[in-house]
Amino acid sequence: MSKRNLNRGQKETPQRPVDRYFKEMDSVFAKGNKGLYAIFLSLAFFGIMGLIWMVPFPQFDFLVRMNAHTFLNWGSLFIAIVVYSYLKLAPTLSYAALFCIAIMSFFIVQLEYVERDGGPSVVLVCSSIALLSLLVLFLLTRKEGSLGLKHFLALLGIGPIWLWSKVFDRFKWKY
Repeated sequence: MSKRNLNRGQKETPQRPVDRYFKEMDSVFAKGNKGLYAIFLSLAFFGIMGLIWMVPFPQFDFLVRMNAHTFLNWGSLFIAIVVYSYLKLAPTLSYAALFCIAIMSFFIVQLEYVERDGGPSVVLVCSSIALLSLLVLFLLTRKEGSLGLKHFLALLGIGPIWLWSKVFDRFKWKY
C-alpha cells in the first residue's frame, strides 16, 4: 500500500478551538517579541483588573450578615468570567492564568493598603499602568504590520493563555 493511499484512508483529527485560536495568534504575531508581549499584556491585565476591582459593589444585607461582603466585588466576577472562559478553552492553561490572577489580586489588595495609609489612589496607579501598557501593546501590534482592532482585542482576550501555551510547549507539557 502506498503512502498516498494510506493518507487518504486516515481521518484528520479534529482540532480544538483553542488550537485554532493559537494557530491564528502564532501567524499574526509571529514577528513580535513574546517577552515584551508577556510583560505588557500582564501589566495591562493587572491594570484593567485593578480598575474593575475598585468599582463600588452594592452591599447586600445577606452578604453583610454572613460577613462575606468584603470578598465579593466586581473584580471577583471579572475573575470568575475570565477563568471560566479560559477553562472552557484549555483547563490546564486556565489554572496557570488563575495562579497569575491570584498574584495580581494580592498586589491589588496591597495597593489598597497603601492608599489607605495615605499613598496614591489605586485607581490612579491601575489606570496609569493600564494606559501605558495598552499603548505599548498597541504599538507592538502596529509594528507587526497592518493589524486591526480584531487582532488587538484577540491579543487582550486570548493572549494570556496563548503566552502560557508557549511556556507549556517549551517544557513539553500538555494542555
